[in-house]
Amino acid sequence: MPHEIPAPMLAKAVPAVPAADSVPGGLSYEPKWDGFRGLVSWDGETVEIGSRGAKPLTRYFPELVEAFAAQLPEPCLLDGEIAVPTGEAGRRRLDWEALSQRIHPAASRVARLVAETPAMFIAYDLLSLGGRDLMGEPFEVRRAQLEELFAGLRHPVHLTRTTRDADLARRWLDEFEGAGLDGVVAKPLAQPYAPNKRTMFKIKHARTADVVALGYRVHKSGVGVGSLLLGLYAGDGTLRNVGAVSAFSDVRRRELVDELAPLVQTDVDGNAVTGATDKSRFSGSKDVSFVRLRPERVLEVRYDQLEGERFRHTVQFERWRPDREPRSCTFDQLDVVAAFDVDRVLS
Repeated sequence: MPHEIPAPMLAKAVPAVPAADSVPGGLSYEPKWDGFRGLVSWDGETVEIGSRGAKPLTRYFPELVEAFAAQLPEPCLLDGEIAVPTGEAGRRRLDWEALSQRIHPAASRVARLVAETPAMFIAYDLLSLGGRDLMGEPFEVRRAQLEELFAGLRHPVHLTRTTRDADLARRWLDEFEGAGLDGVVAKPLAQPYAPNKRTMFKIKHARTADVVALGYRVHKSGVGVGSLLLGLYAGDGTLRNVGAVSAFSDVRRRELVDELAPLVQTDVDGNAVTGATDKSRFSGSKDVSFVRLRPERVLEVRYDQLEGERFRHTVQFERWRPDREPRSCTFDQLDVVAAFDVDRVLS
Protein backbone atom coordinates (compact mmCIF):
# COMPACT_ATOMS: atom_id res chain seq x y z
CA MET A 1 0.00 0.00 0.00
CA PRO A 2 1.49 3.39 -1.00
CA HIS A 3 2.62 5.76 1.72
CA GLU A 4 0.33 8.60 2.69
CA ILE A 5 1.84 11.66 1.02
CA PRO A 6 2.26 14.54 3.50
CA ALA A 7 2.33 18.26 2.83
CA PRO A 8 5.87 19.28 1.83
CA MET A 9 8.25 21.27 4.01
CA LEU A 10 8.56 24.86 2.80
CA ALA A 11 11.16 27.62 2.71
CA LYS A 12 11.10 31.29 3.64
CA ALA A 13 12.81 33.85 1.44
CA VAL A 14 15.96 35.55 2.70
CA PRO A 15 17.95 38.23 0.84
CA ALA A 16 21.34 36.49 0.81
CA VAL A 17 23.01 33.12 1.37
CA PRO A 18 23.26 32.79 5.18
CA ALA A 19 26.51 31.82 6.88
CA ALA A 20 26.89 28.12 7.63
CA ASP A 21 27.04 28.74 11.39
CA SER A 22 24.04 31.11 11.46
CA VAL A 23 21.76 28.39 12.89
CA PRO A 24 22.46 25.75 15.56
CA GLY A 25 23.92 22.64 13.98
CA GLY A 26 24.89 24.39 10.75
CA LEU A 27 23.43 24.54 7.25
CA SER A 28 23.51 22.43 4.12
CA TYR A 29 23.15 24.23 0.78
CA GLU A 30 21.76 22.94 -2.50
CA PRO A 31 20.61 24.29 -5.87
CA LYS A 32 16.98 25.42 -6.07
CA TRP A 33 15.52 23.52 -9.01
CA ASP A 34 12.80 25.28 -11.01
CA GLY A 35 10.17 22.63 -11.65
CA PHE A 36 7.17 20.89 -10.09
CA ARG A 37 7.54 19.83 -6.47
CA GLY A 38 7.05 16.09 -6.39
CA LEU A 39 6.57 13.75 -3.42
CA VAL A 40 7.10 10.21 -4.66
CA SER A 41 5.67 7.18 -2.87
CA TRP A 42 6.95 3.69 -3.81
CA ASP A 43 5.65 0.73 -1.81
CA GLY A 44 7.36 -1.97 -3.86
CA GLU A 45 4.41 -2.36 -6.21
CA THR A 46 2.84 1.04 -6.89
CA VAL A 47 4.27 4.50 -7.58
CA GLU A 48 2.33 7.63 -6.75
CA ILE A 49 3.51 11.21 -7.34
CA GLY A 50 1.85 14.06 -5.45
CA SER A 51 2.39 17.80 -5.94
CA ARG A 52 2.86 20.57 -3.43
CA GLY A 53 -0.85 21.36 -3.72
CA ALA A 54 -1.85 17.69 -3.29
CA LYS A 55 -2.67 17.37 -7.01
CA PRO A 56 -1.87 13.88 -8.33
CA LEU A 57 0.88 14.04 -10.96
CA THR A 58 1.35 10.31 -11.56
CA ARG A 59 -0.49 10.06 -14.89
CA TYR A 60 1.45 12.93 -16.46
CA PHE A 61 4.91 11.42 -15.99
CA PRO A 62 4.75 7.70 -16.88
CA GLU A 63 8.47 7.65 -17.75
CA LEU A 64 9.29 8.62 -14.15
CA VAL A 65 6.86 6.05 -12.74
CA GLU A 66 8.62 3.38 -14.81
CA ALA A 67 12.06 4.57 -13.68
CA PHE A 68 11.12 4.61 -9.99
CA ALA A 69 9.65 1.11 -10.14
CA ALA A 70 12.70 -0.24 -11.96
CA GLN A 71 15.43 1.49 -9.97
CA LEU A 72 14.37 2.13 -6.37
CA PRO A 73 15.74 -0.81 -4.35
CA GLU A 74 13.17 -0.67 -1.54
CA PRO A 75 9.95 1.11 -0.52
CA CYS A 76 10.44 4.78 0.24
CA LEU A 77 8.91 8.25 0.24
CA LEU A 78 10.96 10.89 -1.59
CA ASP A 79 10.78 14.67 -1.80
CA GLY A 80 12.21 16.35 -4.88
CA GLU A 81 11.58 18.22 -8.11
CA ILE A 82 10.27 17.21 -11.52
CA ALA A 83 11.95 19.14 -14.34
CA VAL A 84 12.31 19.05 -18.12
CA PRO A 85 15.70 19.89 -19.64
CA THR A 86 15.89 20.91 -23.31
CA GLY A 87 18.56 22.13 -25.69
CA GLU A 88 21.65 20.82 -27.40
CA ALA A 89 24.23 18.75 -25.57
CA GLY A 90 26.53 21.04 -23.62
CA ARG A 91 23.95 23.85 -23.57
CA ARG A 92 20.90 22.22 -21.97
CA ARG A 93 18.79 24.12 -19.48
CA LEU A 94 15.56 23.65 -17.58
CA ASP A 95 12.52 24.53 -19.67
CA TRP A 96 9.50 25.66 -17.66
CA GLU A 97 7.25 26.01 -20.68
CA ALA A 98 8.00 22.47 -21.83
CA LEU A 99 7.36 21.20 -18.30
CA SER A 100 4.03 23.01 -18.01
CA GLN A 101 2.90 21.49 -21.32
CA ARG A 102 3.20 18.05 -19.72
CA ILE A 103 0.01 18.68 -17.70
CA HIS A 104 -2.54 17.65 -20.31
CA PRO A 105 -5.87 15.79 -19.99
CA ALA A 106 -5.45 13.67 -23.14
CA ALA A 107 -3.59 10.39 -22.66
CA SER A 108 -2.44 10.46 -26.30
CA ARG A 109 -0.87 13.89 -25.78
CA VAL A 110 0.82 12.74 -22.58
CA ALA A 111 2.31 9.77 -24.44
CA ARG A 112 3.58 12.01 -27.23
CA LEU A 113 5.17 14.48 -24.83
CA VAL A 114 6.94 11.67 -22.95
CA ALA A 115 8.92 11.09 -26.15
CA GLU A 116 9.32 14.75 -27.12
CA THR A 117 10.14 16.33 -23.74
CA PRO A 118 11.02 13.59 -21.24
CA ALA A 119 11.17 14.64 -17.59
CA MET A 120 13.66 13.90 -14.87
CA PHE A 121 13.40 13.79 -11.08
CA ILE A 122 15.93 15.37 -8.73
CA ALA A 123 15.61 14.04 -5.17
CA TYR A 124 16.56 16.21 -2.20
CA ASP A 125 14.98 14.58 0.84
CA LEU A 126 13.94 11.17 2.16
CA LEU A 127 10.87 10.91 4.38
CA SER A 128 10.66 7.16 4.87
CA LEU A 129 12.65 4.07 3.93
CA GLY A 130 11.68 0.40 4.13
CA GLY A 131 8.68 1.22 6.30
CA ARG A 132 10.71 3.36 8.72
CA ASP A 133 9.48 6.94 9.20
CA LEU A 134 12.43 9.34 8.87
CA MET A 135 10.62 12.66 9.18
CA GLY A 136 11.59 13.02 12.84
CA GLU A 137 15.28 12.53 12.04
CA PRO A 138 17.63 15.49 11.49
CA PHE A 139 18.21 16.44 7.85
CA GLU A 140 21.84 15.35 8.19
CA VAL A 141 20.65 11.78 8.89
CA ARG A 142 18.00 11.84 6.16
CA ARG A 143 20.55 13.08 3.61
CA ALA A 144 23.01 10.30 4.46
CA GLN A 145 20.26 7.70 4.03
CA LEU A 146 19.22 9.32 0.73
CA GLU A 147 22.77 9.13 -0.61
CA GLU A 148 22.94 5.42 0.23
CA LEU A 149 19.57 4.79 -1.43
CA PHE A 150 20.60 6.61 -4.61
CA ALA A 151 24.02 4.98 -5.02
CA GLY A 152 24.03 3.58 -8.54
CA LEU A 153 20.71 5.08 -9.67
CA ARG A 154 20.72 6.57 -13.16
CA HIS A 155 18.91 9.09 -15.37
CA PRO A 156 16.11 10.16 -15.23
CA VAL A 157 16.39 9.80 -11.44
CA HIS A 158 19.00 12.06 -9.86
CA LEU A 159 20.25 13.15 -6.46
CA THR A 160 20.78 16.88 -5.98
CA ARG A 161 24.24 18.02 -5.02
CA THR A 162 24.85 19.68 -1.65
CA THR A 163 27.62 21.59 0.10
CA ARG A 164 28.30 23.02 3.54
CA ASP A 165 30.48 25.74 2.02
CA ALA A 166 28.55 29.04 1.93
CA ASP A 167 31.02 30.57 -0.55
CA LEU A 168 30.44 27.72 -2.99
CA ALA A 169 26.66 28.15 -2.54
CA ARG A 170 27.04 31.82 -3.47
CA ARG A 171 28.89 30.80 -6.61
CA TRP A 172 26.09 28.36 -7.46
CA LEU A 173 23.59 31.21 -7.06
CA ASP A 174 25.36 33.10 -9.85
CA GLU A 175 26.38 30.26 -12.15
CA PHE A 176 23.42 27.89 -12.08
CA GLU A 177 20.88 30.52 -13.10
CA GLY A 178 22.25 30.13 -16.61
CA ALA A 179 20.98 26.53 -16.57
CA GLY A 180 17.46 27.66 -15.66
CA LEU A 181 17.72 27.04 -11.93
CA ASP A 182 15.89 29.23 -9.44
CA GLY A 183 18.47 30.04 -6.74
CA VAL A 184 19.83 28.26 -3.68
CA VAL A 185 18.17 26.55 -0.69
CA ALA A 186 19.77 26.38 2.78
CA LYS A 187 18.60 23.58 5.10
CA PRO A 188 19.33 23.35 8.84
CA LEU A 189 21.23 20.09 9.33
CA ALA A 190 19.77 19.42 12.78
CA GLN A 191 16.08 19.95 11.99
CA PRO A 192 13.43 17.27 11.34
CA TYR A 193 11.13 17.31 8.33
CA ALA A 194 8.30 19.75 9.12
CA PRO A 195 5.33 19.52 6.72
CA ASN A 196 3.86 22.90 5.76
CA LYS A 197 6.40 24.75 7.93
CA ARG A 198 8.87 27.28 6.49
CA THR A 199 11.95 25.96 8.23
CA MET A 200 14.28 26.13 5.23
CA PHE A 201 15.72 29.25 3.61
CA LYS A 202 15.52 30.12 -0.09
CA ILE A 203 17.69 32.67 -1.83
CA LYS A 204 16.50 33.82 -5.24
CA HIS A 205 17.66 36.46 -7.68
CA ALA A 206 15.95 39.83 -7.26
CA ARG A 207 16.12 42.46 -9.97
CA THR A 208 14.17 45.55 -10.91
CA ALA A 209 12.74 46.72 -14.21
CA ASP A 210 10.72 49.71 -15.40
CA VAL A 211 7.57 48.54 -17.19
CA VAL A 212 4.45 50.04 -18.74
CA ALA A 213 0.96 49.57 -17.27
CA LEU A 214 -1.10 47.93 -20.06
CA GLY A 215 -4.32 47.31 -18.19
CA TYR A 216 -5.81 45.84 -15.07
CA ARG A 217 -7.94 42.94 -13.98
CA VAL A 218 -10.76 43.53 -11.53
CA HIS A 219 -10.20 41.78 -8.21
CA LYS A 220 -12.00 38.46 -7.75
CA SER A 221 -14.17 40.15 -5.10
CA GLY A 222 -15.52 42.42 -7.83
CA VAL A 223 -14.11 45.51 -6.11
CA GLY A 224 -10.91 47.29 -7.07
CA VAL A 225 -7.83 46.37 -9.08
CA GLY A 226 -6.74 42.76 -8.64
CA SER A 227 -3.61 42.93 -10.78
CA LEU A 228 -1.86 45.26 -13.21
CA LEU A 229 -0.79 43.91 -16.58
CA LEU A 230 2.73 44.90 -17.57
CA GLY A 231 4.43 45.58 -20.89
CA LEU A 232 7.86 46.14 -22.42
CA TYR A 233 8.74 47.45 -25.88
CA ALA A 234 10.46 45.00 -28.20
CA GLY A 235 13.06 45.90 -30.81
CA ASP A 236 10.39 46.18 -33.51
CA GLY A 237 8.51 48.80 -31.49
CA THR A 238 5.64 46.54 -30.39
CA LEU A 239 4.51 46.55 -26.79
CA ARG A 240 4.57 42.99 -25.40
CA ASN A 241 2.69 41.68 -22.39
CA VAL A 242 5.35 40.40 -19.96
CA GLY A 243 3.36 39.52 -16.84
CA ALA A 244 1.43 41.05 -13.96
CA VAL A 245 1.82 42.55 -10.51
CA SER A 246 -0.72 41.98 -7.73
CA ALA A 247 -0.90 41.65 -3.92
CA PHE A 248 -2.44 45.06 -3.25
CA SER A 249 -4.29 45.79 -0.01
CA ASP A 250 -8.08 46.27 -0.03
CA VAL A 251 -7.68 50.02 0.36
CA ARG A 252 -5.02 50.25 -2.34
CA ARG A 253 -7.12 48.21 -4.80
CA ARG A 254 -9.95 50.73 -4.56
CA GLU A 255 -7.59 53.69 -4.82
CA LEU A 256 -6.04 52.32 -8.00
CA VAL A 257 -9.38 52.28 -9.81
CA ASP A 258 -9.63 56.06 -9.37
CA GLU A 259 -5.94 56.68 -10.10
CA LEU A 260 -6.05 54.73 -13.34
CA ALA A 261 -9.46 56.00 -14.52
CA PRO A 262 -7.95 58.78 -16.70
CA LEU A 263 -5.92 56.15 -18.59
CA VAL A 264 -8.78 53.75 -19.34
CA GLN A 265 -9.31 53.31 -23.08
CA THR A 266 -12.90 53.91 -24.16
CA ASP A 267 -14.93 53.28 -27.31
CA VAL A 268 -17.01 55.82 -29.20
CA ASP A 269 -19.83 55.38 -26.69
CA GLY A 270 -17.56 56.06 -23.74
CA ASN A 271 -17.44 52.46 -22.53
CA ALA A 272 -14.21 50.96 -21.23
CA VAL A 273 -12.39 48.83 -23.80
CA THR A 274 -11.55 45.35 -22.53
CA GLY A 275 -9.33 42.54 -23.72
CA ALA A 276 -8.37 39.06 -22.64
CA THR A 277 -5.06 37.38 -21.95
CA ASP A 278 -4.38 33.85 -23.15
CA LYS A 279 -5.74 31.06 -20.99
CA SER A 280 -3.30 28.47 -19.72
CA ARG A 281 -3.78 24.95 -18.37
CA PHE A 282 -3.37 26.47 -14.90
CA SER A 283 -6.00 29.20 -15.24
CA GLY A 284 -8.96 26.83 -15.57
CA SER A 285 -12.19 28.83 -15.42
CA LYS A 286 -10.39 31.93 -14.13
CA ASP A 287 -11.53 35.21 -15.67
CA VAL A 288 -8.67 36.45 -17.88
CA SER A 289 -10.39 39.61 -19.12
CA PHE A 290 -8.87 43.00 -18.36
CA VAL A 291 -9.55 46.72 -18.74
CA ARG A 292 -7.21 48.28 -21.29
CA LEU A 293 -5.13 51.32 -20.33
CA ARG A 294 -3.38 53.79 -22.58
CA PRO A 295 0.33 52.93 -22.26
CA GLU A 296 1.33 56.17 -20.59
CA ARG A 297 2.26 55.22 -17.03
CA VAL A 298 5.50 53.57 -15.92
CA LEU A 299 6.14 51.58 -12.75
CA GLU A 300 9.17 49.86 -11.29
CA VAL A 301 8.83 46.21 -10.31
CA ARG A 302 11.01 43.55 -8.71
CA TYR A 303 11.39 40.24 -10.54
CA ASP A 304 13.56 37.16 -10.18
CA GLN A 305 13.91 35.80 -13.72
CA LEU A 306 12.60 35.91 -17.26
CA GLU A 307 11.22 32.92 -19.18
CA GLY A 308 11.23 33.78 -22.87
CA GLU A 309 9.59 37.20 -23.03
CA ARG A 310 7.64 36.95 -19.76
CA PHE A 311 8.47 37.24 -16.10
CA ARG A 312 8.65 33.72 -14.71
CA HIS A 313 6.68 34.55 -11.54
CA THR A 314 4.31 37.28 -10.44
CA VAL A 315 6.43 40.37 -9.79
CA GLN A 316 6.33 42.83 -6.88
CA PHE A 317 5.39 46.48 -7.12
CA GLU A 318 8.16 48.90 -6.10
CA ARG A 319 7.02 52.41 -7.08
CA TRP A 320 5.56 54.54 -9.83
CA ARG A 321 8.10 56.17 -12.15
CA PRO A 322 6.61 59.47 -13.43
CA ASP A 323 10.12 60.43 -14.58
CA ARG A 324 10.26 57.63 -17.17
CA GLU A 325 8.91 57.72 -20.71
CA PRO A 326 6.99 54.55 -21.60
CA ARG A 327 8.96 54.11 -24.84
CA SER A 328 12.14 53.84 -22.79
CA CYS A 329 10.85 50.64 -21.15
CA THR A 330 12.48 48.03 -23.38
CA PHE A 331 13.79 44.49 -23.03
CA ASP A 332 17.32 45.89 -23.26
CA GLN A 333 17.25 46.88 -19.58
CA LEU A 334 16.88 43.25 -18.42
CA ASP A 335 19.83 41.17 -17.29
CA VAL A 336 21.10 38.60 -19.77
CA VAL A 337 22.23 35.57 -17.78
CA ALA A 338 25.28 33.62 -18.97
CA ALA A 339 24.36 30.15 -20.22
CA PHE A 340 25.27 27.16 -18.06
CA ASP A 341 24.70 23.50 -18.94
CA VAL A 342 22.18 21.80 -16.64
CA ASP A 343 24.05 18.50 -17.04
CA ARG A 344 27.02 20.11 -15.28
CA VAL A 345 24.73 20.90 -12.36
CA LEU A 346 23.59 17.28 -12.19
CA SER A 347 27.09 15.82 -12.41
